[in-house]
Amino acid sequence: MKLAILSRAPQAYSTQRLQSAALERGHTVRVLNTLRFAIDLAGEAPDLLYRGKQLSDYDAVLPRIGSSISYFGTAVVRQFEQMDVYTPNTSNGIANARDKLRANQILSRHNIEMPATAFVRNRADVRPAIESVGGAPVVIKLLEGTQGIGVILAPQVKVAEAIIETLHSTRQNVLIQRFVSESRGRDVRALVIGDRVVAAMRRTAGGDEFRSNVHRGGTVEPVQLDADYEQTAVRAAQIMGLRVAGVDMLEGEEGPLVMEVNSSPGLQGIESATGLDIAGAIIDFIANQVNFPEIDLRQRLSVSTAYGVAELTMHGSEYVGKTLGELGLWERDVTVLTLHRGVQVIPNPRKSLVLEAEDRLLCFGKLEEMRSMLPERRRRRARVRKLSKAARELADG
Repeated sequence: MKLAILSRAPQAYSTQRLQSAALERGHTVRVLNTLRFAIDLAGEAPDLLYRGKQLSDYDAVLPRIGSSISYFGTAVVRQFEQMDVYTPNTSNGIANARDKLRANQILSRHNIEMPATAFVRNRADVRPAIESVGGAPVVIKLLEGTQGIGVILAPQVKVAEAIIETLHSTRQNVLIQRFVSESRGRDVRALVIGDRVVAAMRRTAGGDEFRSNVHRGGTVEPVQLDADYEQTAVRAAQIMGLRVAGVDMLEGEEGPLVMEVNSSPGLQGIESATGLDIAGAIIDFIANQVNFPEIDLRQRLSVSTAYGVAELTMHGSEYVGKTLGELGLWERDVTVLTLHRGVQVIPNPRKSLVLEAEDRLLCFGKLEEMRSMLPERRRRRARVRKLSKAARELADG
C-alpha cells in the first residue's frame, strides 16, 4: 500500500518507528507535514494540495496530530475521508478524544465507568460541583491538556475554588474530577488496535507526583490485563471512533475507570516496557483495512427523501418478548443494522431473536414508519451514586 503519515515531527520516536515498520513490510510511505496541506474545494471532486501541488493518490493515511493544530489537522483528515482514503482514526474520533469534556459525555452515554466528573462555569456552581464528585481532594483538568500538563490536584475545597476561579479568569475551561485515591499514583495504558488490546503497561508516578505520565518522571512496567479491563479499553476506543488508541484507566475499587482515550498514543514507553513491535502491528492492521475506508453512515444513508437512521428502544415497548421477525420491519421498508444489548452488539440480527426490555435497534428505513414504533419518551432515571468501599464498610458497621 501507499501510506501517508501526518506528522510535524518526522524525527520523533513514534513517527520513525511507524515509517520503518512500513518500509520493512514493503510498503511505500511518506511523512507529510500536516500544516503544509491546502484543502481544495473548488474542483468537481474533493482534493488536497501539498506544498502547493496536487497530492498524489494514497491508499491510507495515519494521523499523528498534535493538540496545537487540532482544528486544521482534523480538517485535513476529514478531506482524506471525503476522498475515500482509509484512516484508522476518523476526524470525528480525533476531535472527540482531544476535548476531554466531549469525550466524557460520549463515554458516559455508553455506560463506560469513569471517575465522577463535573463541568461548570458560574462561580456559584463550583463548590456544589466539588461536593457532587465526592469533595476534596479533587483533580482539576484543562480540557485540552496533554502529557499531564494542565492536570492539578487540589487538596482542599478553598484551594480548588481559587485554582478554578483563576483558570476561568484566563478563559480556560476545566473539568472537576474525583481523586481516585486507591489508584495510588498509578494507572494503566492499554494500546488498542482494531478490536483488541495488543499491549498494556502500568505507569507509576515518581516521588510525591500524583501524575503517572512518563513525561512527568513516571516509571513503566508491562502488565497482563484482566478481561474486564481489555473489554473496557476496546469499547472506549470504538465508541470514540478510533481504531488505534491509547486508553488510560485507573484501577478503581469497582474495576477499571477510564481517564482518557488518546488518538495519537506515543509508542516509545509501551514498546520499551513490553518489548513488542507495536508499530508493526499498527501498519499490519492498516494494510488489512485499506479496502474499507471509514464513512459517515448517517450522512450516506440520510440523503434519500423520507429515509434516515433511527434507534428504536424496546424499553416500555409492546414488542418486548416478541421475535424480531414479528415486528414486521422488513415489510415496512425498515432494515435492522445492529441490535445493542448491554455491552453486546449484534450485527445483522436474525428474525428469530427474541427482544428484551433493554434492547436498542439501530435501523435504516422510512422515518415515518420508524416514528410510529417509538414508545413514549423515556424519562431520566434518578442517579444513585455508588458508595466507596470505605463508605460501605461504615454503613455495614
